[in-house]
Amino acid sequence: MTLAICALAGLGVCVCAMPVRAQWLGYKTPGIPRTADGKPDLPAPLPRLTDGKPDLTGVWRTELSAQEPAKLQSWAAALAKRRMEDLRRDSPEALCLPGPIAGMGVGKIVQTPGLLLMLYSGTLYREIFLDGRELPKDPNPDWMGYSVGQWAGDTLIVETVGFNDRTWLRGDGVPGTEELRVTERIHRSDFGHMEVRTTYVDPGVLLAPWEVTTKFVLDDVQPLEYVCNENERDRAHMVGTASDLRSVKLDPKVLAEYAGAYEYKDPDHPEVPHVYNFAVSEGQLSLSDGPSTFLLTTLSRTTFATTNGVQFEFFRGDGGVVSHVMALTFDGDIKATRKK
Repeated sequence: MTLAICALAGLGVCVCAMPVRAQWLGYKTPGIPRTADGKPDLPAPLPRLTDGKPDLTGVWRTELSAQEPAKLQSWAAALAKRRMEDLRRDSPEALCLPGPIAGMGVGKIVQTPGLLLMLYSGTLYREIFLDGRELPKDPNPDWMGYSVGQWAGDTLIVETVGFNDRTWLRGDGVPGTEELRVTERIHRSDFGHMEVRTTYVDPGVLLAPWEVTTKFVLDDVQPLEYVCNENERDRAHMVGTASDLRSVKLDPKVLAEYAGAYEYKDPDHPEVPHVYNFAVSEGQLSLSDGPSTFLLTTLSRTTFATTNGVQFEFFRGDGGVVSHVMALTFDGDIKATRKK
């Protein structure tokens, strides 16, 4: 995994289900335009298939995600809160089941004129049919749903239905029902950048449609295999509650001093900045590095942790203003500088 992903692995599970270390070490992906120093030329022109449609093929990693909080029915809000209090021990990921589409991104895309595949690092995949078929009328509910897509200019519009009621809409415990319908608008603006605008409609859970906009950047790697069930021994140790960890209380004014966006770079891809977004929620500091937001446990006046122990320590510069945060991850430390 990259440092960026491992920094969030401690939030219970990986927010992005796709490790991006290269499987074929030192092998440059064919067909990628490159700059003089051999790096992918991300602003190069948009590639197209022989039929003129944009070609979305490639390995994509999340660069930035933004969304407003979901407006939930009271029972759904209570269930989500209880799931987080239980440290997400019954989440699909903890049970080695498919996680929410909101946190999966797009993975590795393989595209043909009639079918688009999104491949993930385990044995998980999505099929999006582009052959003109309609959505099934009475689908057998499953984890990934049933997806069809059609082009509107250079934007691919994907409609997905047929989810089961064990699906979580996102990583912080929001449930889903069989009424869930997901609409994705996928637009590749140039060779190395893609945006996905996703709308979730679930009358059984949501009081209004929930929208998430995620930006992706092309990666010059092949994903590593990951099989959750292979010698899995973690879940037996997921005991206690989130309340057990909250031993330190800070004044909201102190927490507000840490709120903001902090930028860092992955050593494997220094040309692409990443951002930690901290905010104050429910009297605690929260972290967003993708479609989901997680509450952090307060360890001291300057140190906070995810439920699995990844720590974030804030530092001040001249004048006493918070200048940067250090993320102490499983792969090493990350320094993220506060954006002006």
